Amino acid sequence: MKSRYSLDMTSGPFLKKIMIFSVPLILTGILQLAYNTADVIVVGRFVGKEALAAVGSTGSLVNLFLNVFLGLSMGSGVMVARHIGARDDRRVSESVHTSMLLSVICGLLIGLIGFFFSGNMLKLMKVPDDVLDLATLYLKVYFIGSPGLLAYNFGASVVRSTGDTKRPLFILGVSGLVNVVLNVVLIVVFKFGVEGVAIATVVSQYLSAIMITVYLLRINNSCRLNIRNIHIDKTELIQILKLGLPAGIQSSLFSISNVIIQSSVNSFGSVAMAGIAAGSNYDSYIYTGTNAVAQTTMTFTSQNIGAKKVENIGKVFRYCIFFALSIGVVFGFAGTVFSDEIVGFFSDDAGVIQIGAERMRLVLPFYFFCSLMDVAASQIRGMGKSVEPMIVSLIGACGIRVFWVFFILPLDKTLINLYWSYPVSWMITFFAQFIMYFILKRKIIKNNNI
Repeated sequence: MKSRYSLDMTSGPFLKKIMIFSVPLILTGILQLAYNTADVIVVGRFVGKEALAAVGSTGSLVNLFLNVFLGLSMGSGVMVARHIGARDDRRVSESVHTSMLLSVICGLLIGLIGFFFSGNMLKLMKVPDDVLDLATLYLKVYFIGSPGLLAYNFGASVVRSTGDTKRPLFILGVSGLVNVVLNVVLIVVFKFGVEGVAIATVVSQYLSAIMITVYLLRINNSCRLNIRNIHIDKTELIQILKLGLPAGIQSSLFSISNVIIQSSVNSFGSVAMAGIAAGSNYDSYIYTGTNAVAQTTMTFTSQNIGAKKVENIGKVFRYCIFFALSIGVVFGFAGTVFSDEIVGFFSDDAGVIQIGAERMRLVLPFYFFCSLMDVAASQIRGMGKSVEPMIVSLIGACGIRVFWVFFILPLDKTLINLYWSYPVSWMITFFAQFIMYFILKRKIIKNNNI
């Protein structure tokens, strides 16, 4: 049975296997971000700071719309991994077919919502008039690609559950390269504005969706997709929703708090918006690296829960938490030291550079708490508990940020004061998740009489 899957996650050596699984996943995320960074650089350099502010101001709103559904893809991955660990080929197949049909339904739904309501949402976020039309145009085009985006993410989640993180990396590499080339052609050659970046993104999203689907149609194990067998299995759907919906809600709660913070940023004007958009772009690289480790701990833990090898849970968590800590500390330090140079890639405007670098120097020394927070939450989800980390995130991260914006920020309405909401919320939430992990681990071990 082992040979049918790319990686056996239920036996050692765990450190080696965690590295084999997570490194391509990290590279996938970094590659995706590199293409997104190229989008922002092209916009900032060839269109202007208003366009840079427009694209940058949409990130929190895009995440608000998409994160619930991307959480469902996470739930799909957990279920496939659990069935693989249990060696239940029939349930693996049911989960795969349910997941792919669910991705199409969710993609169409979010595409329609985003296309018709993004403009109103941007107005609620107090996006300045000189940016509003550009941001609305960007979002309307961007959300047309939602079905492709979700089909790729659901499909990639299935493939990764088998232990294969290289195939999604290859697919993203190809589609991302197309994205960059189209950016240059549409913006530099044909003089498109922000819609050129959005069009390039949409094309690359559908290309990646087609490629991952074709691979699933040809894969030689029980994850193989058969178009005629696509349907919703009620049992699998319930489990996917049970695990994925709280994870998606948790991510959206973060996005809601970020939308509130972005609304506060917008009140400082387009220069501040552009500076923070440029500076926070670097954060995404650290988050992507540690999020890959978080997905690793969730997938490994899920397979071991399915195989009833709960004694491996602690080993997986220790390796992953150390790996995430290393990424957060090293890259946080590098970003702090070279903050001016990093922001300078996106814009040569002195005000933009000053604001973006200032944010990086305050936030990045504490970013490793965000890394640890994500790994701890994902470990708990892999153990089959998804509501608990959602509640902790609601009270910890989101509640603190909302409280900060409405009660702490008015006492000293400066960007510096606003930035402090991030590290404070990260630290409190991580410690709560960490304590919860040990409580749940002890309960699982007791239930399995170990």
